[in-house]
Amino acid sequence: MTLADHASPAPRPGRRADAERNRAAIIEAAGEVFAECGGGVDVREIARRSGVGMGTLYRHFPTKDELLVTVLEQQFEAWLTDAHQQAMATEDPWRALTGFFEQTLSTQARNRAVVESLTATGGPSSSCVERCYSIIDQLRTRCVDVGMLRPGVTTEDLFLLSGSLSQAVLSTADSRPGQWRRLLRISLDGLSSRNSEPLPAGTI
Repeated sequence: MTLADHASPAPRPGRRADAERNRAAIIEAAGEVFAECGGGVDVREIARRSGVGMGTLYRHFPTKDELLVTVLEQQFEAWLTDAHQQAMATEDPWRALTGFFEQTLSTQARNRAVVESLTATGGPSSSCVERCYSIIDQLRTRCVDVGMLRPGVTTEDLFLLSGSLSQAVLSTADSRPGQWRRLLRISLDGLSSRNSEPLPAGTI
């Protein structure tokens, strides 16, 4: 008798397809639930909406954190790709920069888990953070090249400003959900080259 005689039968193609469908259903449902409720939501709600049992959910994602990171990375990558394409397609550098901020915050206003991730760590993974930083740097450089950005404003300033405004989106989501638009306008006015007063040092 050979080893082949003892080998387990190959999984039926139907089983693999079912597993892929279940995984996709879990990720889709998790995206909706995390957006509505944030990362602290009970995974039983995700299982309920996806139509799978808890055992199936845990076979695909042993921990909630693993599922959250998977969902957020997919959402971040889709958002950053779309935001970058729109920014690069906008000829006016200032409109490209302001449009990026507006799109970023309007996206976050519809997704609590994304805002939580941004305010806590800047993104779900280092690659997402680096890509976001790179896009902001490109937009800042374009504005500097045509004299539209306030002197002294750095990429780090804009990156931190994005995180601060993300926190504002989160903190006012329930009481004043549109407040971030007002704060964004105030911030963008301060970034304009019309303001030429020297900025204070970034360290004490």
